[in-house]
Amino acid sequence: MLEEMIAAVKKCGDIILFVNDAERSMVTKEGKANFVTKYDMAIQAALSDELMKLLPQAQFVAEEGDCLKAAGAGCAFIVDPIDGTTNFIKNYKKSCVSVGLAEDGVITLAVVYNPFTGEMYSAEKGRGAFLNGQPVHVSNHPLSEELVAVGTSPYNEELIDDTFELAKTLHRASYDIRRSGAAALDLCDIAAGRCGLFFELNLSPWDYAAGSLIVTEAGGMVSRMSGDPLRFDRGGSVLAGNPLAWHDYFRLPGHLERE
Repeated sequence: MLEEMIAAVKKCGDIILFVNDAERSMVTKEGKANFVTKYDMAIQAALSDELMKLLPQAQFVAEEGDCLKAAGAGCAFIVDPIDGTTNFIKNYKKSCVSVGLAEDGVITLAVVYNPFTGEMYSAEKGRGAFLNGQPVHVSNHPLSEELVAVGTSPYNEELIDDTFELAKTLHRASYDIRRSGAAALDLCDIAAGRCGLFFELNLSPWDYAAGSLIVTEAGGMVSRMSGDPLRFDRGGSVLAGNPLAWHDYFRLPGHLERE
């Protein structure tokens, strides 16, 4: 199943590489800088066709249109056709396709593909995480010796002050901070040991479903900012990191414990 998912995601994700009118194709959704393009919709439709052939009884939960619903009991593909749509529109080349398979609320298979770099991350519960077929593992440094990836929750203006106050705290506590604009890629950077910690105060399940399994299978920690487990029937905050940096976060004066 995982190999078939990888093949489907690569086939659909490569559509991104041939786009030259992304900015002209965008439509604004509710919230600041919240966009969708015809390519989000096309890739989502193609993924639905490919994935539902693999598991016809599964739900298909995705970011756009009629697929915007909560994953329930049983199996569900949780899909972000283009994570980093604003990056895609601006040709920033940091976007990916993200697919997680949930079974009764637990992610068991995951694929995240960045067509611009050719990096294909995958994981199966209990069997490790991989980048282009090679095992990956989180880093093993304290927060003070790590980069921190920051998500700014741009659709939620009420979170700006808390986000940047925490980013300032983490900047002081670490080597430096980074902002990619694609949460699934940030989580994969944790899994690959490129960053030691990631946070964002509000994300949807399709933003983190696949990446969360890739992180944990690479030996990392993923939770809400409070330390509570993630849920995939509704969104919320996300904190991920290698175990040392993740635990260091909760020792910081001024750390947030937002659900």
